[in-house]
Amino acid sequence: MSLPVDPGGFAASIFDMDGLLVDSEPLWQVAEVEILGALGVPLDVGQARQTQGMFVVEVARYWHERFPWSGPSPEEVAVGVVDRVCELVVERGRLQPGVDRALELCHRHGLRLAIASSSEYRLIRLVLEHFELADQFAIVHSAEEEPYGKPHPAVYLGAAAKLGVEPTRCLAWEDAAAGVLAAKAARMVCVAVPEPEERARPAFAIADAVLGSLVETDDGLYGRLVAARDVVAVNPSRAVG
Repeated sequence: MSLPVDPGGFAASIFDMDGLLVDSEPLWQVAEVEILGALGVPLDVGQARQTQGMFVVEVARYWHERFPWSGPSPEEVAVGVVDRVCELVVERGRLQPGVDRALELCHRHGLRLAIASSSEYRLIRLVLEHFELADQFAIVHSAEEEPYGKPHPAVYLGAAAKLGVEPTRCLAWEDAAAGVLAAKAARMVCVAVPEPEERARPAFAIADAVLGSLVETDDGLYGRLVAARDVVAVNPSRAVG
């Protein structure tokens, strides 16, 4: 006997930050190539994409394991990377197209908004203040508080817990493959907005919607996402994770 569809729909919307709200992924890549390159890591922008979505300390440890350097610890290198990204965000950062549409859509449907980011709190706060977005989000949650970064679901589950909302009633928004895996492992409906060159990665096939940009967000999309959530509510085995 099938279970009735949960009529509650979504209660919250949880957004990644880097690459989704702000065009900062290229800035992370610049910072990593600069700082890790100075330590002897033969890193280019294409290779830097391999760790997209991971927490910055995990990134530093990842490259240290493959190209051990002498001198600063991975934790110290991570601090330097974040310092440089903060500078670059102020100098070159810009909002992604359609951010206002996505936020307005969620507000129109009465959803509470949160950030679930692999960035440290100091960078999240700088970005939200610099782009005047701080008052849009009820909760901000960083993987800094979690034992694992994305693709582990901890940061999404932590954001949902802070909101006081069941993960299955959260709508996640992501640009990175690791983030999609994290959101689906948390049993959330997920919208993916990948970079064009990343779109063919297998992880995006499990997203509930894949957009070219946030400009494509509208009530038709929202209706399809509610329907996707209802499928999981009726048949939890359809959830990933």
